[in-house]
Amino acid sequence: MSSDGRSGEYDWLYEDDRRRSSSPEPSPRGGDDLPPPQLPPPGSGSGSAGRPRKKRGKLRYLWLLLVLWLAFLVAVPFIAWAQVTKVPATPDGDRPDGQRGSNYVIVGSDARPGEEARGRTDSIMVLHTGRGPTVLTSFPRDSLVDIPGHGNTKINAAYAFGGAPLLVQTIEQNTGLHIDGFVEIGFEGLVDVVDSLGGIELCPENALQDEDSGLDIEAGCQTVDGETALAYSRNRKAYAAGDIARGEAQREVIGAIGAKARSPWTVLNPLRYYGAAVDTGSSLAVGDDVSLFSFVRFAWALSGAMGGSGLNCTVPIADMQVNWDSTRAPAFFDHLINDTSGDLGDLCTPTGLPE
Repeated sequence: MSSDGRSGEYDWLYEDDRRRSSSPEPSPRGGDDLPPPQLPPPGSGSGSAGRPRKKRGKLRYLWLLLVLWLAFLVAVPFIAWAQVTKVPATPDGDRPDGQRGSNYVIVGSDARPGEEARGRTDSIMVLHTGRGPTVLTSFPRDSLVDIPGHGNTKINAAYAFGGAPLLVQTIEQNTGLHIDGFVEIGFEGLVDVVDSLGGIELCPENALQDEDSGLDIEAGCQTVDGETALAYSRNRKAYAAGDIARGEAQREVIGAIGAKARSPWTVLNPLRYYGAAVDTGSSLAVGDDVSLFSFVRFAWALSGAMGGSGLNCTVPIADMQVNWDSTRAPAFFDHLINDTSGDLGDLCTPTGLPE
C-alpha cells in the first residue's frame, strides 16, 4: 500500500487536530472582541441620578436655617436678661413660711430701673401661680394698710419709704402671703416695649379723654401706640370708679402686651422679636434673688393669667374708699396661701366689690 493510500486511510484519526488548527485563536479576555461599554463620567448621570443629590443639598440647607433660627430664639432671652436691672428686694426680719404656690409682686413705677430716686408706684399687683388657676390681683394704691415703721397709711407709700424690701414686707404682713419675687416695670420703658411690638390692641367701653395723662381714645377695639397705652394705664380721672377702674385698665394693658409678644407674628419676625425682648429687659428691675429660670416661670404665668385660663381680681374692698373688706379679704388671701385659687368663687371680682 502506498503512502498516499495510508494517509487517506487514516485521515479520520487526525480530523479533530485539523479542525482545531484551522479555528482562530480565542481572545485573551475570554470573550468576543467587542469594545468595552462607555460609562458616563461621575456626576453626569441622567435626571434620576442627579435629582436626589440636589434634594439632599436643599434639605441640608433647610436644616441649617432651622438650627440657626432655633439658636436665635434661644439666645435672645439671654441677651434681654442681661439688660434687666437687679435690685435688693428681700426684707429683713420674720417672714411667712414657704407656701405651695409662688407669689410675685409687680410694681409699675415712674422711676427708670436702676435710678437711685424712688418713683411713685402707680400700680401694685400680686401674681399667684400654683396648682389652680393663675391669679393676678390688683392692690388699689390708696388702700390703707399698716406699713412697718410708718403706721397706718396708703400702701403705695411703702415703696417711697423703703423701696422694694419695705413694700414686700408690707404686703407679706398685711396678707400672710410669702412673696417669692419682685418685678418692677418702669413706665418710661413701657412706651418702647409697645412700639417695638408694633402697637397693642385695647378695647375701652367708652371714649376717654384726660388732659393730665394726655389720654384721648375712642370707644371700641383699636391698635394703640406706646404713648397711648401708657396714658391709658395711668389715667384715673376719666374713670368714674377712679383707682379701681385704673387697675382694670392696667391689667388690660399687661394682657395686651403679653398677647402680642407671644403671637406667631412676633416670634417669626426677627426684628420685632429682638427689639421687643431687649426693650422689655431694659424696662425691668427684678429682685436680686430672681433667676432667669424663675423669671421665665413668672412671665409664662403672667401670660396665662391674662389669657382665658387665669383670674383677674382686685383685693376685696368694702367701699369706694378702698377699705379692705374685713371678712372677704382674709378669706381671699387664705385661698392663695393654701394654693386653692380654684375655690375663690365670688371672692374674685374685677373691682373688688361684691357682685
